[in-house]
Amino acid sequence: MTTQSALSHLKVLDLSRVLAGPWCTQMLADLGADVIKVERPGAGDDTRHWGPPFLKDADGNDTTEATYFTACNRNKRAITLDMAQPEGQALIRQMAANSDILVENFKVGGLKQYGLDYESLKTINPRLIYCSVTGFGQTGPYAERAGYDLMIQAMSGLMSITGHADDQPGGGPMRMGVALVDILTGIYATSAILAAVEARHTTGEGQHIDMALLDVGMAVLANQAAGFLNTGKVPQRQGNTHPSLAPYQTFATLDGSMLLAIGNDGQFARFCEAACHTEWAADVRFASNTLRVQNREALVALMLPVTRTRSTADWTTLLEDKAVPCGPINDLAQAFADPQVQARGLILKQPLALIDKAQAATENIPNLAAVNTVASPLRLSATPPVVRRAPPTLGEHTDEVLAELGLMPADIEALRTRGVV
Repeated sequence: MTTQSALSHLKVLDLSRVLAGPWCTQMLADLGADVIKVERPGAGDDTRHWGPPFLKDADGNDTTEATYFTACNRNKRAITLDMAQPEGQALIRQMAANSDILVENFKVGGLKQYGLDYESLKTINPRLIYCSVTGFGQTGPYAERAGYDLMIQAMSGLMSITGHADDQPGGGPMRMGVALVDILTGIYATSAILAAVEARHTTGEGQHIDMALLDVGMAVLANQAAGFLNTGKVPQRQGNTHPSLAPYQTFATLDGSMLLAIGNDGQFARFCEAACHTEWAADVRFASNTLRVQNREALVALMLPVTRTRSTADWTTLLEDKAVPCGPINDLAQAFADPQVQARGLILKQPLALIDKAQAATENIPNLAAVNTVASPLRLSATPPVVRRAPPTLGEHTDEVLAELGLMPADIEALRTRGVV
């Protein structure tokens, strides 16, 4: 039985590049939306070239296609189009007229010169939901600045609470291991778009969504922001410990390290019993979480000699049936090999149709055998995400999409000759 995708009725015009916008549109595509990604002829999305690492060809050799691009462009159709040319602008307006959603991440006002800004496009499609993703938003003194994830991690304060304390080895501000603000902005943008789709059912009209990386970077400070805003106390970096919980950190083991995440008094008591140190739970210094946070150094000093007596696997086995959160600190190879990750089917291997090697060389298209991506974590029982397409090669669907607009093959070839597509 064919399952109807949740968003199969929606058409999305994707004018975004790099990560935040494409992450949003990939989420919509995974849920069934028809997403058309527009890229620059001959160059494409910047992330196609952000390598190493690069995808391998069918013979195991590096191609010129960076793996970065594949992280956020699955399930899309890709066309190349030069929006600086009037004919390119006209084609985008034609697509926008038939789209439900448009996502772009140009600088503030960058598309107005082409007549592709929200005010221009809503005159031809009042139902269009137009999502702009920028570093600092459409308003404010920084609106015209370019914004990048790392810059926002620094400006928002995220780096001030990430990393070891200044007086510790390796201390100092630290960026997160992935561009998390970009990714979270993409997720927030998806939520906003779906809210706008819902609102359109009532109003019959679309709207403009103003997404800013800085706004998201501040919003996801979560409990750290709440603590500062209500006490005035500026939180500091403290490595892998938690400002409000203890013991909630990494601990050395016989063969490496483990993560122990004790969130309440019951878990602490069960850990103490399993570790054969029930006296810790009875100690007045550790009788509550608040007291354990206050006496963290004393508690950790008692625990470390004990955690070093067993391997990480032994601790995990010992505690897993006692409802005490504990686990290994995996690298990516270990994480993807984990039986739970395997059981959840989180690795997607998407085969690609191999093309003739001569054609690949002539048209500069990598002769890829397969692309691996991480599956969507959205698990809907009736309308789950569906894998329909691998991340597209540059301009892979140009002829197909333009034909749907009514262009004949000769028309498309003429546009290609003039460098429009």
